[in-house]
Amino acid sequence: MRSAQRQATIGGEERETVEVLTARYGAAYRWLVTSAGLVGMIAMVLSSTSVSVAVPQVMGAFGVGQDKAQWLATAFFASTTATMLLNAWLITRFGHRTTFVATLFVFAVAAIAGGLAPNMETVILSRVLQGAAAGVVQPLSMAIIFTVFPPERRGTAMGLFGLGVVLAPAFGPALGGLVIDTFSWRAVFFLPLPLCGIALLIGSIFMPVRRADASPAAFDMIGVTLLAIALACTLNGFASGQREGWSSDIIVIQLTTGALATLAFIVWELNTRSPLLDLTLFANPQFSSAAIVGFIFGFGMFGSIFVVAIFVQLVQGYTPTKAGVLLIPAGLLMAAAFPVVGRLIDSVPAHLPIMSGLVLFGAGFLMMAGADANTSFWTFVMFLLVNRLGLSLIVPSLNTGALRSLRADQVGQGAGIINFTRMLGGACGVNLLVVYLEMRTRVYTDALTATQTWSNQTSRALLDSVERLLSESGVGGAHQAAGAIHYLGQVVQAQANAMGFQDTFVAAAAIAFAALLPAWIMGRSRNGVVPAPVPPAARPVPPTSGRTVQGGRLPEAAE
Repeated sequence: MRSAQRQATIGGEERETVEVLTARYGAAYRWLVTSAGLVGMIAMVLSSTSVSVAVPQVMGAFGVGQDKAQWLATAFFASTTATMLLNAWLITRFGHRTTFVATLFVFAVAAIAGGLAPNMETVILSRVLQGAAAGVVQPLSMAIIFTVFPPERRGTAMGLFGLGVVLAPAFGPALGGLVIDTFSWRAVFFLPLPLCGIALLIGSIFMPVRRADASPAAFDMIGVTLLAIALACTLNGFASGQREGWSSDIIVIQLTTGALATLAFIVWELNTRSPLLDLTLFANPQFSSAAIVGFIFGFGMFGSIFVVAIFVQLVQGYTPTKAGVLLIPAGLLMAAAFPVVGRLIDSVPAHLPIMSGLVLFGAGFLMMAGADANTSFWTFVMFLLVNRLGLSLIVPSLNTGALRSLRADQVGQGAGIINFTRMLGGACGVNLLVVYLEMRTRVYTDALTATQTWSNQTSRALLDSVERLLSESGVGGAHQAAGAIHYLGQVVQAQANAMGFQDTFVAAAAIAFAALLPAWIMGRSRNGVVPAPVPPAARPVPPTSGRTVQGGRLPEAAE
């Protein structure tokens, strides 16, 4: 019998569907394919955050400021956001296996290019390609895991998925910092390559292939183009606004173009027969509320990881390794909490742990807002523990709550949209939090500089003390005053940096608390799976009944 089954499935790779592979490997198959998806996803999420601790080194290597250096993260998240919506079309066109293997290969090549980059432009391009690959693999992994587990085990399955989503950012900066201090910032690009190799091997065996009866929809090139223009113009406009001037022609043109492209994208997706983004899913209040929470969660999570890594290096003087190690205790806490939360949400409404997690998430940011150069290592670790405990409650609950409200034929699109909103939030979070940080730092720099006058007795005493120390060190009289003034400028800038970061953490807390409203609406909305569509014979066929979506025909109930 085994021989007959093998002959029936080896004759063509296209026959190795989920059903065939499940029959071949039994109950173990769900864990085999889950391991492939998780390893590939962890490799890519690891890359998304491990580079954050290299920002000060990259700024020094290429002589760029924070507004350009933030593209190390923003370029990754923006391209991830754009390609996430291609997931359903790619799977139905090429199958899980081919899509998974091809995107991992692209990711590995881009990682090597980033590590060998001769200039900042090449580094940013490599991050764009890495993010593009990650945008395909993450929803692919989420959808396949959700599919192979039975309904009563999907909470646990999403707990495993969330474990990969959050543990990689927790340990990524620590591993990245260790690699940077041991070798150089370039070596951090090579960090995920071993995991890519493992995922390629496992995925090429256990990922299912395209079904013979799958018929992909037309590729939505206009939708992809409009989305890319919207993201590029909007994010670059905000990133460059502080440097170029918010009223400058280039910034006004970029932000206007981004807004128009966004509006055109929405209008196009609502009217095209083959939409990249099935906006009809947002008519489901439970799903749309989960998408809003996912956006705000991504905004706070990825934005804070980037800002914290810079804060502890610039304000507290940590090395890249110490900056990364700071996040390890929080990562261990999440490793312990995720399996428990995964089992918990199989028996409680998803919005309850989400709301509890958001409160802790915001509270952690408020604690960080009180940190400065004198805050101890373990005190900041405590702040992060509170913040990351909130993440542990949010991630699996959010994924499960969103997908529970959809029919089986909507899960693929729903998984793509939830990941899309989370990564869009991450791109906006890094971009806008850095913009806000620069604005607040500039305000405090100007305000503190204005107080440094001859009538300021504290500043005069500091200058006299520094001049005396320089004199005792053998510095000539002509250089003592200049050295003292230079030191005073560094003190003013350091204080302005610390105050700017504090304001940024307060802003992140406010954003986390703002997500409580959609989370509450998510709980108030009708729970359970959307009912199956009414048979065509029971109702008139609408004029748009032929409308399709990327990855298959649009369910008539959604029209």
